[in-house]
Amino acid sequence: MKLRLAQGTPCWVSLLTDDLAGARAFYGDLLGWSYSPGPAQLGDYVRAELDGEPVAGLGVSSAIGFPVQWTTYFAVDSADSAAQLVRECGGTVAVGPVQAERAGRMAIAADVSGAVFGLWQGEEHVGREAGPEPGGPAWAELLTSDAEGAAAFYGTVLGRAFRPGGEESALLVDGRPVAGIRHGAELRGHPPRWRIHFAVRDTALAVRRATELGGRVLVEPHDTARGRAARLADPQGGRFSVLEVLEPR
Repeated sequence: MKLRLAQGTPCWVSLLTDDLAGARAFYGDLLGWSYSPGPAQLGDYVRAELDGEPVAGLGVSSAIGFPVQWTTYFAVDSADSAAQLVRECGGTVAVGPVQAERAGRMAIAADVSGAVFGLWQGEEHVGREAGPEPGGPAWAELLTSDAEGAAAFYGTVLGRAFRPGGEESALLVDGRPVAGIRHGAELRGHPPRWRIHFAVRDTALAVRRATELGGRVLVEPHDTARGRAARLADPQGGRFSVLEVLEPR
């Protein structure tokens, strides 16, 4: 069994959609994914793979009117203990903790402001750490109107420190940034949310292909501290970003 990722590390992303076949086709073409069956307990659910290694999950939402959305999961040593801390800190636990067969134990929660996130206690499936490989998760950031309160909440739930910054505070695991919290000037009436970025070789080409596949451009390609990014929506409305990751210097 692989070693579980350090607590607080974003380790998995999953999409709940009302059109699984359409989502599979869209992301498979855009990000180069193939698919394999996921835990039967999770219903109509598949794992997306790059070179045979799982990078994301796609499933069908059973809730009527539930928005199509990506969820970021954080590695925890104990899903039950972390879920209890969520409640004690004023958040809510919507699902679980439940056992996903032998893959691991999970919960889906929301912070004080309502931003949804997941907790993952990996067993046979430990997840995947964000990185620069094209097609895989590259970065996760929370967009919120209360960055200071969010840092206190996640710092307590995950047992990790935050490094304050001008535009973005960074969640630190073993001294390195693994996720960010950004003040939500871009919310414009939308609820706080975790945003997932997928690495691509060329942002402009990825944007062009996404629109050819029926997706929409929400924010045109622009330069960021982490590379050239664009904000997109898939044909079912699921929002995500693509990021042309800067090469380390």
